[in-house]
Amino acid sequence: MTVQAAFCATVVDEWIRGGLTHAVVAPGSRSTPLAVALTARAELNVRIVVDERSAGFVALGVGLATGRPALVLTTSGTAAAELVPAVVEAHHARVPMIVATADRPWEALDVRAAQTIDQTRLYEGLTRFRAAPGVPDQASAGAWRSLAARALLDAGHHVTGPGPVHLNLAFREPLLADGAVEHHPGRPDSRAWHTVDTSPAGLTPLGLRGRRGLVVAGAGAPKPGSLQQLGWPILADPRSGARVPHRLTVATADALLRDADFAAAYTPDVVLHVGEPWASRVVNEWLTASGAEHVVVDPYGAWPDPWRVAARFVRGNVSPVAENQPEDGWVDAWVNAETAAQNALATVVDGSSASGIVRDVYAKAGEQDIVFVASSMPIRDLEWFGAPRNGGRVLSNRGANGIDGLVSTAAGIAWASPSANVTAVLGDLAFLHDVGGLRAASGLNNLDYVVIDNDGGAIFDFLPQATGLAADAFERLFTTPHGLEIADVAASVPGVRVDVRRVAQGSAMATHRAAHAAVAAVFK
Repeated sequence: MTVQAAFCATVVDEWIRGGLTHAVVAPGSRSTPLAVALTARAELNVRIVVDERSAGFVALGVGLATGRPALVLTTSGTAAAELVPAVVEAHHARVPMIVATADRPWEALDVRAAQTIDQTRLYEGLTRFRAAPGVPDQASAGAWRSLAARALLDAGHHVTGPGPVHLNLAFREPLLADGAVEHHPGRPDSRAWHTVDTSPAGLTPLGLRGRRGLVVAGAGAPKPGSLQQLGWPILADPRSGARVPHRLTVATADALLRDADFAAAYTPDVVLHVGEPWASRVVNEWLTASGAEHVVVDPYGAWPDPWRVAARFVRGNVSPVAENQPEDGWVDAWVNAETAAQNALATVVDGSSASGIVRDVYAKAGEQDIVFVASSMPIRDLEWFGAPRNGGRVLSNRGANGIDGLVSTAAGIAWASPSANVTAVLGDLAFLHDVGGLRAASGLNNLDYVVIDNDGGAIFDFLPQATGLAADAFERLFTTPHGLEIADVAASVPGVRVDVRRVAQGSAMATHRAAHAAVAAVFK
């Protein structure tokens, strides 16, 4: 059995679970793996149409008649281009359709290989979703069902309306499997990997009552009151606006879940995700491996599920539906753990460390003030160590998670918020990346920069490269000490306030280890 045969068997099985009933196949060689998988399933109505242009419109007709997407499959090259008229019509008429174009592997592109063109953007501006996952390999097997489910759902239920989706699927020879083909297992009871609730009337219909639940709240989450009404512990990112003093608020999730005993004892039955994901790898990996049912609530129809575990997506807002609490001390355990962890952190994380600097800036900000936090270590320090508080708004460039443009972003925030005091907490490298942005900040009297200067990139100390490379190679490639006096650099631009806080290189790791040890000791 080839991996790509298993991939095709898996995505076809997932499409059937999601309700696909019709597939139109235009014959060709490169599409063999998927064509074989489609015709192997008796549940599917498969029609062979020799002319690709005609095949596209046959699939369009199925979508028009049923309101459900049909799949159309072609081989590579100009065959894929023949579908353009049908894709254009499906886009403008909002007819659901899954377009699967077989492709050759990357090494065949731009070397005059036969039947090879750049197909990835062939339907630019016409699709609700597109993906080019490359030649299937075992490392990506965990995402196969998610890919298939999303294609089917976006074709029929995209936030902008139904329409075509495009999967450009590269296959490498041999195109036929060398034995029996098995698909990767899906969810129990033949359930689809993802489902979408497009007209939620609150959360009660989702069957969340009486279960051991958690709310994971990130940037863009609803107001805290609506989350608190659910009655579950709230793992509140500081950007969520939900990290407020309240019995249900959990701010120390990263530290708590580093304790193996706690992490094993308090796995949830269901996790409700609102807003953007946490930055913490520990939190995210624990949630992913928990075996819980994951429900993502997003009013814009986005897919904030990078781990591809969500069983359901709800396109709406959280309704204040009180849940019946399980009687096993579930909520009390989280409440008591949060209190103990906060007390432990207060004894270890102080203003002499980078983590303590971020924690203190956040704690001391006024209720109407804004704290803008760099996307590298500062946002993690705040997420992991920032205590709950009322007021104070936290902003950060976590869309693409880069560190460029942060000086300028802070200037824009301050300029647009003249009644608020704005404090930007940046690392030295983030500050230097956008030092030209100081000119835009000049004269903004409500803006202060706090620059944590450890002469390099502290975040890399937490990655495997720190121990996997020789010290000199690690410093050259990752720590990248700059050797500059940040205060002198800042002084070159008048009318800007920059507070440079020096910390020792490598001290961030020591602070984190001490903090985690202090929290772990609480449970021993």
